[in-house]
Amino acid sequence: MPTPALSLALAALPLLAVSPGPPPEADREPPLRDYWAYVAAESEDEVALVRFGPQGAEVARTIQVGTFPAEIEGPHGINVSPSGRFWYVSISHGMPFGTVHKYATGTDEWEGDVTVGMFPATLDVAGTTGLLYVVNSDFFGDHRPSTISVVETSTMTEVRQIPTGTMPHGARLSRDGKRLYSVNMMDDELVEVDALRFEISRRLALGAAGGHDRHGAHGATGATGATGAAARVEPSWVSAPTADGKLYVTALSGNQIVEVDVDAFEVTRRFDTVAGPYNLAVIPDPAMLVVTYKKSDAVGFWDLSTGIEIARVATTRRIPHGVAVTSDGRYSFVTVEGVGGEPGVVEVYDNRVQERVATIEVGKQAGGVAVWERGV
Repeated sequence: MPTPALSLALAALPLLAVSPGPPPEADREPPLRDYWAYVAAESEDEVALVRFGPQGAEVARTIQVGTFPAEIEGPHGINVSPSGRFWYVSISHGMPFGTVHKYATGTDEWEGDVTVGMFPATLDVAGTTGLLYVVNSDFFGDHRPSTISVVETSTMTEVRQIPTGTMPHGARLSRDGKRLYSVNMMDDELVEVDALRFEISRRLALGAAGGHDRHGAHGATGATGATGAAARVEPSWVSAPTADGKLYVTALSGNQIVEVDVDAFEVTRRFDTVAGPYNLAVIPDPAMLVVTYKKSDAVGFWDLSTGIEIARVATTRRIPHGVAVTSDGRYSFVTVEGVGGEPGVVEVYDNRVQERVATIEVGKQAGGVAVWERGV
């Protein structure tokens, strides 16, 4: 039974019309060009190249990834280089460590790989230096401090592992490539990495230590005491810094979105959410956040000027995961893992009206997603 404090917190949330089932896809003006996204299917060892355009959504190509065909190795994080020439995927399981693989966009030919740390997850690539940074999340076994691997991408060589914290996840670079921001899920903190000196420059505590639910448990709401002071935040994702110097962090167990001022490196606002905000992306104009709620099977749209969630849409299947926004800000690609033997799903949302406009099935446990700006 909910505690009085939890009941009050839930009552304070904005009342939104959340569809109980799959709503009809929006009958809106179709896109004038094709948009592309690479999507990793963690339980299928494949990456799908998805195209969405005037004719709707389709899987243009499926690429098998990994090293051992007889084993599920778990492609998790994925990203496209700023030049658009290459895409990179982290393979979570290895002997004993994980790997990052490099492919050419367009042909999707394998270009090389590198061994990194335990369970590499989110990755990002600097356009200024060409360096790739991947968090070694080490999800399994005893929780212990882990690292961020730095990879020189022309030769696919690991040049450094930066000690960071316990279960690092969600890493994004500043536009100039000088700073990397990541979260340590089990330490409830945001870290700033000097991406050129390969060292932590600042740490920010995001919540008090306390009990927490199992990582990513679907349907759980996180532990809260009578005052909420002992709740674990369990940050899972961080945005790149915005033009006005803000970062946004999802608190998976804290059920919040946390706004951080980059210069002061302090929390400026907290937005209370439904259970399990997991991943997010920023739309610059108008200033808006798109958030996946992993424990609530929904996608939320937040107006950053007011701090109000203006829409929330139920996903077509359970466990929404990743979100990536097109460069023009018009569309969001959202991945939904599904459960059991269900295929994963890619859902496309029109950010202007906050409605779903397309869905397409991909491999099981769809997770990492990255937009490829082909021909733009």
